[in-house]
Amino acid sequence: MVGTISPYDGFDCEQDCSDLRAAMKGLGTDEAKIIGILGNRSHDQRLQLVGKYQSMYGRDLMGDLKSELSANFLRLSLYLLMPISDFLARELKRALRGKFIDEHALVEILVGLDNKGIHDLKSAYRKLFKTDLERDIAGETSGDFKKLAISLLAARRDESHDVDLIKAKQDAHDLADAGVNRFGTDESVFNRILVTRSYRHLKAVFAEYRGITGEDIEKSIKSEMSGDMELGFNSLVKKIKNTPTWFAETLYKSMKGLGTDDDRLIRIIVWRSEIDLQDIKGAFHSLFGKTLATFISDDTSGDFGKLLLAIVKP
Repeated sequence: MVGTISPYDGFDCEQDCSDLRAAMKGLGTDEAKIIGILGNRSHDQRLQLVGKYQSMYGRDLMGDLKSELSANFLRLSLYLLMPISDFLARELKRALRGKFIDEHALVEILVGLDNKGIHDLKSAYRKLFKTDLERDIAGETSGDFKKLAISLLAARRDESHDVDLIKAKQDAHDLADAGVNRFGTDESVFNRILVTRSYRHLKAVFAEYRGITGEDIEKSIKSEMSGDMELGFNSLVKKIKNTPTWFAETLYKSMKGLGTDDDRLIRIIVWRSEIDLQDIKGAFHSLFGKTLATFISDDTSGDFGKLLLAIVKP
């Protein structure tokens, strides 16, 4: 897996802080200077800037940005200066706030994180909001979808590379018996297997499942479930099969049609920039015949779009 952002050669924390202060001091703001720094420093280097800026000027870097920038450009800039677990915790808080929850954000974050990432997320959420993430999710969701979300939060996935073919065959039969081979669907079986088994094991399960049922498990889930449950389980399956492809499809959905889902776009670009964004770019081009940068250029504008493109690296 390859990201688009890596540590900047010749990184000079003090000089960057000086340049950022100059970009925001006095009349006007040098947005290009801010973009040039934030879009070309690694996550660890950006976190160093926050502390160094404070020690050099007795000022809060994020506070200064808030006084100079606005809208999505500001939010993207602030997220780039936060620990990943902090910004994802804030995204979940936003997703759970209001009359209707943002199920896409909830699913993408919980499905997209490994066990350590989930534990870090829960700690960050508790630190920032003085409450438990599990309690908040349980209070805003219901039924089988709540069970799925709480199961993902438990972070009990086997992360080994072992595959037990006998167990894989049994899991495939259990999934078929819980869905296509019966009237109604036993979601608890899908939950037990898809949430706890290792990725490599589940790839073997999916192959066995196709042999048993004659169809792909994604198709079965789509025909057996709907709404939140279909979203949750098929997101799991897509992530397990091919992570960059799943994120590429998610980015496409954030930009296709009228309007742009800026929350989703920002979340994925920032989160994956040092993990696998380069791989996601390749998958995006293969799937949709255009580069991710082209889509971003067409769907965003101004300094917000420029900073996104600086991260994506056209």
